[in-house]
Amino acid sequence: MSEVELKYRVKDQATGERLLAADQLAGLQAIGGRARTIQLEDRYVDTRDGALAQAGFAVRLRQSGADTIVTVKSLAATERDGGAIEREELEGPADRVAAAADWPPSDARALVLEHAGDAPLVERVTIRQLRQTRQLRAGDSRVELSLDQVDVVSRGRIVRSFTELEAELVKGDSSLLADLAGRLDTETGLARSAHSKLEMALAALDGANGDADAETTTSASTKPKAPRARTTPEPDVGPGEETPHRDGELPRLVVGKSPGVVAEDHIAEAGRKVMRFHLARMIDREPGVREGRDPEDVHKMRVATRRQRAAWRMFGEYFRNRRTKPYRTGLRDLARRLGAVRDLDVQLENLDAYRADLPVAEQRGIEPLIAAWREYRDDARILLLRELDSPGHARFIADYVDFVRTDGAAVNTVGPASPHRVRDTAPSRIWSAYEQVRGYEAVLRWADIPTLHELRIASKRLRYSLEFVQETLGDDSLALIERVTNLQDQLGLMNDADVAGSMARTFLVEHASQLSQLESAAIGRYLVDREREVTRLRRGIGAPWRRVAGTTFRRQLGRVVAGL
Repeated sequence: MSEVELKYRVKDQATGERLLAADQLAGLQAIGGRARTIQLEDRYVDTRDGALAQAGFAVRLRQSGADTIVTVKSLAATERDGGAIEREELEGPADRVAAAADWPPSDARALVLEHAGDAPLVERVTIRQLRQTRQLRAGDSRVELSLDQVDVVSRGRIVRSFTELEAELVKGDSSLLADLAGRLDTETGLARSAHSKLEMALAALDGANGDADAETTTSASTKPKAPRARTTPEPDVGPGEETPHRDGELPRLVVGKSPGVVAEDHIAEAGRKVMRFHLARMIDREPGVREGRDPEDVHKMRVATRRQRAAWRMFGEYFRNRRTKPYRTGLRDLARRLGAVRDLDVQLENLDAYRADLPVAEQRGIEPLIAAWREYRDDARILLLRELDSPGHARFIADYVDFVRTDGAAVNTVGPASPHRVRDTAPSRIWSAYEQVRGYEAVLRWADIPTLHELRIASKRLRYSLEFVQETLGDDSLALIERVTNLQDQLGLMNDADVAGSMARTFLVEHASQLSQLESAAIGRYLVDREREVTRLRRGIGAPWRRVAGTTFRRQLGRVVAGL
């Protein structure tokens, strides 16, 4: 079987998307409506001594959903009319983890075994693609047009990213491709490419960063290898640059004292600055989290993670959802593990403070509760460390660092007249976040604890909406942020007290038969103390609420936002 195709490097993403959306190209009519989008992962394999490559073949294992297909391609290519490239290829079913001898029978499997024998196949490089495809036709002939956003991955690291437009003959006369080439060659946003994706990937691994086919190239020799979550002080480099590092360590992102957002920033790039700033803080706290000596490391790493998740909520719509979903998922999973540890740290600190002023007998009565919470905390820490040590976390950090350092990566296309700068979009976002807070005014007097917890979340989002663009708002915004923070803190303390009371109540119920009368009474008094603390804090919400919901705040917020 032969593969005949045209290949173009996409220099301008908008050009590729426009051509893919066209209803007609060079006499070819598009079939159907919108392009179909699929995600592909291709692992190129060979024996350790390169027996297949020496025989003139490339072997690809393609994962799409639950299926694995092996494709054996000839490295030798023939140029057809119009510059189309023709290669011989064979395909068959495979298994990504089984040896080639265990694959279902096919011509592709037979060729692999002929040249590889019993030698195990090892990975050379992995190529991940987000592919958008449309079928074009002219009579009975068919051409598949695809726009491929490609990441070249080695040892968990993205070492090159680029975009290609391919036109593959599915059925019919190859002269169709010659006519199509004449049309595509007129596009300034495209450049002919004679290299396969594998050739470009191997060039990246060899450090050939001068390859003209690369849209975004980073020499593999300067890229970190499969990282573990360790950072150490490094020599000074420019803002946002990646410092040198030893094998097995994460890159250290060096950032300024603030994200550096300005009013003229594209809103997506402003979001990237915010994410890069807080990702750097998150990475810097990871060694301390691993050592486990200071609970504050967990606290600050969790805060950095929360701020990134808030940034994704605020700026995420300006990025391609499929390409960036792994970053949101990775942050969610990490935040869950950090939160489990941090919440118990807070409860233990508060319980220790409560116990410190008690008589000795009363202190002893609290011991079973403290012991249980410390055990829960230790279990949560084990799960956190397991998460940090996982290959998935290493890949997540490595890919995410590349993303926050690459301007333009995965940004959605916007029209020139569409609101896309910070000054265009931040005011409405800030006012919308403020509206969500003020919406609680009608129910605040009768609100229960879950409702007040929702108010806390709304307050936090208002705070982040201001903080993320604070540099563009000016110093007058600092007083507004402080007022919102005070309200959020009051609600946070109340939530902590409510959670502590609930946990103490659950402990008493579940361990009633195991506790002495003294222990039950002591833990019961702590439960009552937490309930009283909730009531006290509930009564104190009025003052910080009025400082945010009042006319003075609204006027100051209006003046600050008007400055954009």
